[in-house]
Amino acid sequence: MDFFHQLIQQLINGVSLGSIYALIALGYTMIYGIIKLINFAHGDIYMVGAYIGFFSITFWNMPVLPALLISMVVTGCLGMAVEKLAYKPLRHAPRISILITAIGVSFFLEYTMMYFVTPTPRTFPSMISFAYNIGGFVVNGQQIFIFTITLLLMAILTYIVQKTKLGKAMRATSFDTETAQLMGINSDKIISLTFCIGSVLAAAAGVLVGIYYNTIDPLMGIMPGLKAFVAAVLGGIGILPGAVAGGIILGVIEALVAGFISSTFRDAAAFAILILVLLIKPSGLFGKSTNEKV
Repeated sequence: MDFFHQLIQQLINGVSLGSIYALIALGYTMIYGIIKLINFAHGDIYMVGAYIGFFSITFWNMPVLPALLISMVVTGCLGMAVEKLAYKPLRHAPRISILITAIGVSFFLEYTMMYFVTPTPRTFPSMISFAYNIGGFVVNGQQIFIFTITLLLMAILTYIVQKTKLGKAMRATSFDTETAQLMGINSDKIISLTFCIGSVLAAAAGVLVGIYYNTIDPLMGIMPGLKAFVAAVLGGIGILPGAVAGGIILGVIEALVAGFISSTFRDAAAFAILILVLLIKPSGLFGKSTNEKV
């Protein structure tokens, strides 16, 4: 395969991977935009979503789309429960307390899952096996499914945020929580629903990863969760289009590094990007620099 063909093939692979990062990064950036919290348990919500999809397919013999929907609904409820039990009592606590709590929730989800499903990786059922050869470029069914579901979910999210009363309330709460409450918006409800929507997107990403890589394990959320955080920072954390762009860019860069240099450096490339962004443009590609009073 010549250089051009390999480049295009890696770009196709990178967009598929980046779509998954984008779904996870949207949850990070939505939650940060509302309450300025970096929810480091978000990657483990994604892991739980993958397991719910796995059990729906293997034990209940569900087709992939109903399994995906079940995973999204259950994990959305889990996200709301985590917010109510772990984060809401600390709403006015110092930022470091909430950050430590998020790390604690992350470990709790990982080791609870290990206890109930064992640490052994599970083989995700192969649900989509077809592939197309288009001009020498291979596009498999998993990649088409991932891209289609990602576009659909992003379109639904954009509609919710831009065109509905819930979206208007979310934007108002994000801009100024106290003023939104004075205007009659139930900020606690909006924050809870934001966690729900973010968790729904993470669950979808978890099932899509299971379909794509055919394996899941209780610690699978650590690295994708961190990379999705990098994607959110790259695009401008708190900005929805930035999370999508950051996820796609990160996925493409990872695929190019793995294809042309070495897969060993794939993870290093992601964190090198984070360092460069923080050094050159800390607000991210879509963010605007603001002066913060202290």
